[in-house]
Amino acid sequence: MIHLKLQRLKYFPINGLAVILGITGFVLAVQKAEMILHLPFLMSPYLLQISLFFTLIFIVFYFYKIVYHREQVIEELYHPVKINFYPIIAKLLFIQSIIFLNINMNISKILWISGAGLQLFFSVFIVAVWMRKSGLEVHHLNPAWFIPIVGNVIAPIAGVEHGFIELSWFFFAIGIVMWIVLFVIVFNRIVFHHPLKENLLPTLFIIFAPPAIAFIAYFKLSGEMDAFARILYYISLFLFILIFAQIGFFAKIKFYISWWAYTFPVVAFTIATLLIYNVTKYQFFKFLGYFLLIMLVVIMTIVTVLTVRAVRMKKICIEE
Repeated sequence: MIHLKLQRLKYFPINGLAVILGITGFVLAVQKAEMILHLPFLMSPYLLQISLFFTLIFIVFYFYKIVYHREQVIEELYHPVKINFYPIIAKLLFIQSIIFLNINMNISKILWISGAGLQLFFSVFIVAVWMRKSGLEVHHLNPAWFIPIVGNVIAPIAGVEHGFIELSWFFFAIGIVMWIVLFVIVFNRIVFHHPLKENLLPTLFIIFAPPAIAFIAYFKLSGEMDAFARILYYISLFLFILIFAQIGFFAKIKFYISWWAYTFPVVAFTIATLLIYNVTKYQFFKFLGYFLLIMLVVIMTIVTVLTVRAVRMKKICIEE
């Protein structure tokens, strides 16, 4: 019985990292809301423990897959879509580094350095794969392609606090330029080519995350709410409105693990909104921040319940 259950880990999906990213990002959003909105209760320390618990579970399960089903891991590593989820590991380290800034600076610094090394590796490795792989087709392209290279823009958020100024600018430059390039390519694919497969439709939420994160990173680097910072925030706001206007369409999509793509982009935009409110003190951003926080809680609750149900019905860890 146990052997059969372990055998299912052969199909344990690398895109399950999106679950961990969503949970960890939620911890950060709540932590920032507690600090900026002065919430009357502290939930982030407890949520952090939960996120670390699920991170550990993922590590154990995927390590088992690496040891006993290496061929499946290699297949995912060179898959045109699944390969883009591996760099989430670096993003997780960066986000945990931000969370630990107010808990333990030494741990935060170790997490940041580890994340920076992995982010640079994945950026070079995956772009090289894109350049060399002859089998890539336009239908392989989807918003998940933002993950590997645009993840660089997260680096400055904690990097500046640890004194890695020039290195933070290095990562920011990579992320912001590649975001512009990929945004054009992805938008062209969405508008002029065949629609995304149903299980990839939730990744459309990702399109408003990069400018939101870039806004936070740029503010950390420059320390100013200048014209460029506002451009980054407002393009994210427009893209959020564009996607939110179609919320009924997304709600009708059959549940896939990719539903977790709804979580982190909302996390990023929520934190960006809390930041712009903290700087400008405009009440509109405060109300929007509360709205986004409530929306995030609702999304997290729904996807968690549906994920648990899918696990119980054995719809996770199955051959695709």
